[in-house]
Amino acid sequence: MDEEPRPDVLLTGLLFYDLVLTGLGKPPTPGEEIWTRGMGCGPGGIANLAVAAARYGLDTSLATVFGDDYYGAHCRQILAGQEGVDLSLSRTAKDWNTPVTVSLAHDHDRALITHGGPPAHSQDQLLHDPPPARTALVHIGAEPQEWLGKAAAAGTLIFADIGWDPTEQWSGEVLNQLSLCHAFLPNDTEAMGYTRTDSPAAALDRLAELTPVAVITCGRSGALAVDQTTGEHAQVAALDIDAMDATGAGDVFGASFVAATLGGWPLAERLRFASLAAGLSVKHHTGALAAPGWYGIDQWWRTTGSRDPELSCAYGFLADRIPADPGPAPHHATVTPR
Repeated sequence: MDEEPRPDVLLTGLLFYDLVLTGLGKPPTPGEEIWTRGMGCGPGGIANLAVAAARYGLDTSLATVFGDDYYGAHCRQILAGQEGVDLSLSRTAKDWNTPVTVSLAHDHDRALITHGGPPAHSQDQLLHDPPPARTALVHIGAEPQEWLGKAAAAGTLIFADIGWDPTEQWSGEVLNQLSLCHAFLPNDTEAMGYTRTDSPAAALDRLAELTPVAVITCGRSGALAVDQTTGEHAQVAALDIDAMDATGAGDVFGASFVAATLGGWPLAERLRFASLAAGLSVKHHTGALAAPGWYGIDQWWRTTGSRDPELSCAYGFLADRIPADPGPAPHHATVTPR
């Protein structure tokens, strides 16, 4: 009997409806009204990872909670109807509102204002018996999730990121969960905070003791990583791209790193590819619908990468990696939701 097909990527986490405002000349001050030059809306949070993965043609399964409201219905339609994400593990909760985030993009970064409550169903409730999957992409937090141990025991490779700690206490207990993970992909501030180190390189050394693959993203300074399974070390520079909206760029990086890992690429190529995808995503509104997918990667290579001698040397591997059919142009965030 044939085995049931496994999804390439399994995800669970909190979904948001994102409203992104760009083109701020300066941050707002109390009592002031500022008109922005740009706006976009769409699904956010865990949806950033799901859409970014699906746009590489990966079989993507998402377990999340949708509110029984306009925002939930809108996000569900985009994820399932437009992007082809499997939502059979997700639930719609009555009398619960989909969290809403307003992102104010300014000076290559963004500030977030969010309204919402605790999820109506926990990750362990959604994935009490997680289905077999090739990989799982998750945001870990202070509270351990039982389903992660079950998934890891079944052979699923866990790729973990972590959210910002608003207390800035950076509890070391979070790192105890890395024993379940194949890879950990924090940004430099988070990595140094949790490891109590004073440089990304020192943080990487510490994280490499705890998980097979450690990756640290450093924003406009690029990324560095070590893969204990292959003995590879790599560090890459970020592309100089004028950012419209950095919302979700780290999630696009993570999903792209997973896609390259499933392809069996060398570590340096995985880092360059993920950095490129994250860089291309900041040219559009919202993290999920800004994900370039193969189409965006192909367009960049044809119009920019292959025509610049330095870029062609660094990213020449893309000529052999981009599918013959990169798929249709992706949908980007609209100003008015449809």
